[in-house]
Amino acid sequence: MNVPATVPAGADAAASAAGKRPLGFDEIVSRLAALELPEVDLVVGIASGGTVPAGLAAYRLGVPLTLLSINYRDAANRPRRPRPELLSPAPLPTGRRILLVDDVSVSGATLDLAKELLAGNEVTTLVLKGRGDLVAFPDVPSCVVWPWAALARTAPG
Repeated sequence: MNVPATVPAGADAAASAAGKRPLGFDEIVSRLAALELPEVDLVVGIASGGTVPAGLAAYRLGVPLTLLSINYRDAANRPRRPRPELLSPAPLPTGRRILLVDDVSVSGATLDLAKELLAGNEVTTLVLKGRGDLVAFPDVPSCVVWPWAALARTAPG
């Protein structure tokens, strides 16, 4: 699959009509490159929204990546359960410096659960949008369309 650096054709208009701002990979990579990331031993991404940005951060830092499968919201960004839940067990380290990555943090509930699961580690949070220790898009108050989400909707199938 060829992944475009920008938002797929047609996604801009659809996103704008829905009041969402489309973001391309180039812009995301540029914003992540501008952040001063901490020295860490491991990047932990919250799947599924944080998978791509966590992979980008782990690659940039040259450290391993692991994923925590935590779910709280549906595709329309509405809570689908009373609180975030760990969907599958994962081996969790202790005594490490961890960069915890998600795409968006609105209430902070998902990051809070992940930090509880990572107790015994030094954890710094990174989100593309919302509230975290590091935020790539602090200037974007509106909802966004991530390029990986736009691709999933426009992929032939």
